[in-house]
Amino acid sequence: MRPFLLLFLLFPVLELFVFVKVSAAIGFFPALLLIILGSMLGVFVLRIAGLATALRARESLNRGELPAQTMLEGLMMALAGGLLILPGFVSDVVALVLLMPFTRRLLAGKMRQRAEEAAIRQRAFADDLQPRGGPAPRQPLGREGDVIEGEFEHRDSK
Repeated sequence: MRPFLLLFLLFPVLELFVFVKVSAAIGFFPALLLIILGSMLGVFVLRIAGLATALRARESLNRGELPAQTMLEGLMMALAGGLLILPGFVSDVVALVLLMPFTRRLLAGKMRQRAEEAAIRQRAFADDLQPRGGPAPRQPLGREGDVIEGEFEHRDSK
């Protein structure tokens, strides 16, 4: 948790430092124009990414495949669009890396592999908790195993 907090606090400082360096090299207004253009590109990517991902997922479902890879790549494109909207050059570089098809497929494949491994570990752990006589009957969420039956009568106090 602490590394994420540290990253959350240091990221704006890094973005500001890079902006100052870039604006010193090319000028303030060209650097500002680049940031505005990057944000406009981010909005465009977000609009296109959602539609393209939905269409590819529909095609995968029509072929009888699960669109897990497609959905993860769409998530990467949405993340890239969000990073482009953020003002700054560091987030724009990370977003442009995520927009490259090769990197997107590679990262989505790694995420999918990790999710499958986690599901296998969780399933193996759940099998260890079940009694040996067979699967335990499943209780609905929020309900206890004991049921107490009874009757009541509502009386008005008139």
